[in-house]
Amino acid sequence: MVLAVDTEELRKDYGEVKALEGVDIEVEEGEFFGLLGPNGAGKTTFINILVGLAEKSAGEARVFGHDVEEDYQEVRDLVGLSPQEFNVDRFFPIKEVLVHKAGYHGIGLEEARKRAEDVLRTVGLEKKKDTRFDWLSGGMKRRFLLARALVTDPDLLILDEPTAGVDVQLRHELWDLIQDMNESGTTVLLTTHYIEEAERLCDRVTILNHGEVITDASPEKLMGTGADTISLQLERNPEKPPDIETETVEETWMEDGRLNVKVGNGGRDAPRVLEELQGKGHDILDMDIQRSSLEEIFIELTGDEG
Repeated sequence: MVLAVDTEELRKDYGEVKALEGVDIEVEEGEFFGLLGPNGAGKTTFINILVGLAEKSAGEARVFGHDVEEDYQEVRDLVGLSPQEFNVDRFFPIKEVLVHKAGYHGIGLEEARKRAEDVLRTVGLEKKKDTRFDWLSGGMKRRFLLARALVTDPDLLILDEPTAGVDVQLRHELWDLIQDMNESGTTVLLTTHYIEEAERLCDRVTILNHGEVITDASPEKLMGTGADTISLQLERNPEKPPDIETETVEETWMEDGRLNVKVGNGGRDAPRVLEELQGKGHDILDMDIQRSSLEEIFIELTGDEG
């Protein structure tokens, strides 16, 4: 099967600054893939190389088997990009901007008009079709960037911080919309600073830091590498956390009247912890297991809060 994105030893230097240092990434067709990393990690540079906005310094980069430089036009016809920045022609109504965009990709005028109407309807902007971009609200501008990415019916949809600066309700609406596209067969490559976004949407994530891949796994698997916390309500709170000799216990502490026990795997280790506490005379009224979040794993790996 041809991969949607395939890079080998991809490098990008800006003088002495090494933005990408030998990045190997594979994205399968139909996958919802997340590219995470702190500011300056190389995410936007990686995307810019894929869409021809930056030239690689070394290595290989292909989209559906097409070299991003040798087969530039084929790649651009396959990719829809929703960028971070509002790089839109502000002098035309948004429907005309979409028609022009479709025309750049060889789509005839009547078909372009139909597609423009369809994607504006998809993102809920059909009533704003005669409005100039500058006159849209911030949330509407984000919706329009997505519409522009979709007007060419791309096989690969690249979303660079698609919900930056939007309110919670719109963020969830965009999540639902993007998920529907992915479920209909569109491959999605997402960069985001909202770790919850990646945790909810992505089949797999790669984390970049200082231009290098530091991990690649499903959100579920990554969260499984972190520690869990068993939170217990005891009938009588001790003055200090009791000693628990179970080998997998990493830390114990009291907080808000509850005993917290940090362990490698909450589901596996909880029975041992309970047994030991009860053996030492502690009566347990309530127990809750809190799994590590993807955000906690991200901070642990990168030292950055996103």
